Amino acid sequence: MILLTIAVLWFAAAAAPGPNFILITRTALLQSRAAGVRTACGIAGGACVWGLAGFFGVHALFTLAPWLYAALKLAGSIYLIALGVKYLIAGFRTDVVATVYTRSDTSPIRRGLLISIANPQSALSTASLFAATLPPNPTILLGFGAVLVMAAVALVWYSFVACVLTLRPAAALFARLRQWIDRVAGLAFLGFGTKLAMNVYPD
Repeated sequence: MILLTIAVLWFAAAAAPGPNFILITRTALLQSRAAGVRTACGIAGGACVWGLAGFFGVHALFTLAPWLYAALKLAGSIYLIALGVKYLIAGFRTDVVATVYTRSDTSPIRRGLLISIANPQSALSTASLFAATLPPNPTILLGFGAVLVMAAVALVWYSFVACVLTLRPAAALFARLRQWIDRVAGLAFLGFGTKLAMNVYPD
């Protein structure tokens, strides 16, 4: 029952629009279904990273060393903003150049992993999720089980999104919107990164 609750709550978080969803959408539509699934694998890996961090008390570490949390947020915001700029540049190139540009980009798995761990607030969200669902003294087995559930939910959901978006009708529609997809994705990542940077030192 505990793992089922974690699965439901984590699915709700994964289904909400955010950097992971934007990245999956762009990758599946502008590259391929396989690239989208590989990106989902990277995102699932990021879920494992923050799941383990949350289980082993990263919240306490951030409380003891707030500078570390601020540094991670700043690094994450810089990465998101840089990715947004890169996508905007691709969005204003011709179709042929944009296609070459996206294919020469970072590997989908690595990109998915970096996006997933770019926001250290995910660690705090995971810690809160575990605090609300796990017993006071959970076993290591239960903790690893919870992390595996989080990774499985992320992998299944984002792979499903990638597969649906690459069905023939959707692929045909979005093929005509290739440059606009990059522009929207670029603006979205710029927004995510800027918001994260503005909260590096919250009042």
